[in-house]
Amino acid sequence: MTTLQMKGTWNEVKGKLKQKYGQLTDDDLQFEEGKEDELLGRLQKRLGRSKEDVRKFIADL
Repeated sequence: MTTLQMKGTWNEVKGKLKQKYGQLTDDDLQFEEGKEDELLGRLQKRLGRSKEDVRKFIADL
């Protein structure tokens, strides 16, 4: 998923992530252009998964 795709569908992706992982907060899922790695790092830490697992999960949504 490219940055542009992520930005365009982020609200939808955010909702699906919150449904699957109820422990995520809006702060965990805050997306800022140019800070994709920071977002993936926060999700990796909160979910206990590798950055590639998180990236693949988001791409598969």
